[in-house]
Amino acid sequence: MTAKFPSGDEPILLAFSGGLDTSFLVPWLTETHGRPVITVTVDTGGIDPAAARQLAARSEALGAVAHHLIEARPAYFEQVLKFLIMGNVRRGQLYPLCVGAERVLQAQTIAQIALELGTHRVAHGCTAAGNDQVRFEVALRTLAPNLEIIAPVRDRAFKRPEQLEFLEERKLPVPPYGAAYSVNRGLWGVTIGGKETLTSLGSIPESAWVLSKDAFSNPRPPQRHLLGFERGVPSSLDGAALPAVAIIEKLEALAGPFGIGRGIHLGDTVIGTKGRVAFEAPAAEILLNAHRELEKLVLTGRQARIKDTVTQPYGDFVHEGQHLDPACRDIEALLVSSQARVTGEVAVLLRPGSAFIEGVSSPHSLMTASKGVYGEAAGEWTPAYALGYSKILALPGIFHKRAGEKLR
Repeated sequence: MTAKFPSGDEPILLAFSGGLDTSFLVPWLTETHGRPVITVTVDTGGIDPAAARQLAARSEALGAVAHHLIEARPAYFEQVLKFLIMGNVRRGQLYPLCVGAERVLQAQTIAQIALELGTHRVAHGCTAAGNDQVRFEVALRTLAPNLEIIAPVRDRAFKRPEQLEFLEERKLPVPPYGAAYSVNRGLWGVTIGGKETLTSLGSIPESAWVLSKDAFSNPRPPQRHLLGFERGVPSSLDGAALPAVAIIEKLEALAGPFGIGRGIHLGDTVIGTKGRVAFEAPAAEILLNAHRELEKLVLTGRQARIKDTVTQPYGDFVHEGQHLDPACRDIEALLVSSQARVTGEVAVLLRPGSAFIEGVSSPHSLMTASKGVYGEAAGEWTPAYALGYSKILALPGIFHKRAGEKLR
């Protein structure tokens, strides 16, 4: 991929999703800057061979001089998703960071390609009102501070209808969703933005869902599946050992048609406003729920409590594009340590709209390690010990009440 260009012909490297914003930018950058445009798509999921061919064809039809598709799914899992699973990370106790979590890795990859190609100009299609502009630019400036970052959709405030008109006037290809919906798809799920998500009222129409369309009007019969984990990492599905990326993709195909992981998240954006987005995250919904229940079986209460204190900040850092901060490496080290015994299997029942955890098992089960049976029989203690423990546990409250009485 290494190439060098004369200064006058140095290309603009465009982070290319194939959506309306980046499709518009290929001809606009070419016309406005008078430089060739090279498109780069960093595959962090959701791109099958047919979609890859369509992206390449669209890039060429729009006028790009070259297109690069970079495989990054395994790296995305190892650098980001693995830790989101270990931390059971959700934003606003709902949203599993479907798409934003991949932006730093994408920026990191694009910065490396710019270095290899010998160009100092990188463009993206983020708006001024969204989170991605911050995620991309923080990462790019951290990794390659000498890059010139071009962001016309943000800096010139182009509206989606304007972009659509620009492409149609030139008889250039328009993305399938046109200007109505902004759809982003990755390994961890899909996000969908439209006029309905601009307010806090109402859902998007059924036709706008990508993975779960008609899941409730045409419900599927229940299915049972068995998930395996090794040290907190997904390792098998229905008894077959598989790489984590393959498990995620299979779970998405299995659970998407059930409407599992469908939601609309309302929360705080990186720039301080409230924002709302529809999402579909079937694989994330299953894996986060399954991992959480397996952890409950093998972690001590204190382990779980300490781990919970760092996972929320970690999710915030990832969401804000701060994943390169060294504090994230420290949190990841704690998460890896906490997963030493998170090995076992989780039985999951898929039903329309829900993934029900039927049971968990582990060779490191703290439940089977005890001779006692909750609510039924004492184990390593006697009834007398239990009575004494209850009395001692009550002492702080007794003392507080007694001291208060002296003040009357």
